[in-house]
Amino acid sequence: MGILEKISEIEAEMARTQKNKATMGHLGMLKARLAKLRRELIEPKGVEEEEQEKGLMLLKLEMLELDLLVSPLYKGAKVQLLDLPGIIEGAKDGKGRGKQVIAVARTCSLIYIVLDVLKPLQHKKLIEKELEGFGIRLNKSAPNMSFRRKEKGGINLTATVAQSELDIDTVKTILGEYKIHNADIGLRYDATADDLVDVVEGNRVYVPCIYVLNKIDQISIEELDVIYKIPHCVPISAHHKWNFDDLLDKMWEYLMLVRIYTKPKGQLPDYTSPVVLKDGKSTVEDFCNKLHRSIIKEFKYALVWGSSVKHQPQKVGKEHYLNDEDVVQVVKRV
Repeated sequence: MGILEKISEIEAEMARTQKNKATMGHLGMLKARLAKLRRELIEPKGVEEEEQEKGLMLLKLEMLELDLLVSPLYKGAKVQLLDLPGIIEGAKDGKGRGKQVIAVARTCSLIYIVLDVLKPLQHKKLIEKELEGFGIRLNKSAPNMSFRRKEKGGINLTATVAQSELDIDTVKTILGEYKIHNADIGLRYDATADDLVDVVEGNRVYVPCIYVLNKIDQISIEELDVIYKIPHCVPISAHHKWNFDDLLDKMWEYLMLVRIYTKPKGQLPDYTSPVVLKDGKSTVEDFCNKLHRSIIKEFKYALVWGSSVKHQPQKVGKEHYLNDEDVVQVVKRV
């Protein structure tokens, strides 16, 4: 029996199994088996892996030639828009070169899912299912749990809040599928079996997503007001070019970028070419490494102007976190 047949069999069994406290362990085991089979599709071995890599490189080259749009500077930062081929049902299982397409999506900083506003839910659920099956988690954070393997001592489960789904027996059943019999697990929220499987697998990517609802020129104002209240959605009309400004603003918000301007000694800041960093990875050290990795070796301190400091300028070390539109002058050791 092939991988796809095994996956279909497990999915059918999960659909037949009624979800209750007595079946939690069994469902957890099935989810773990399903995740392992999905991993084999994501990470094929041997000759198949070589062919997969060749296909992925070919697909990337095709899209770079045909569908790569480089936006003019938006708020001082260049943003690459990559138009991926449409995802069909079964793409996560390899249909329509789906694995190569979704593999490219795993490397993106933000995903746009463009939907027809007249029938958004049908297409939304289909695309989400395909991306989820390939290890992409949309608009989610990594599970807030600790997982540490050890050589002996069995399975130790601690939870700081009450758990509605995971208990020690369910956890042991799931980990048993991975042949893990000694580990410490710490739960800091009401976690699910899927969360535990994601942590054990360790190959999930968490990507922000904006649902772009097109053709709003074909709906009423009242319907548009309702759509505006849906999380992560931006309604537009591509034909009339309506609401593109909102789409760009939402893109900037979800990308969480930080623009840092350089200031050479004795000169004015360069506001034309900011160094762009990710929010949370915007220390002075990150800034130096983005310029050149040799700079941090000679780093003495930095002078910073902007909202991240109290004084203008202020001397800071390499651990200091920078805010959007700060100005930085690096002072090197003599």
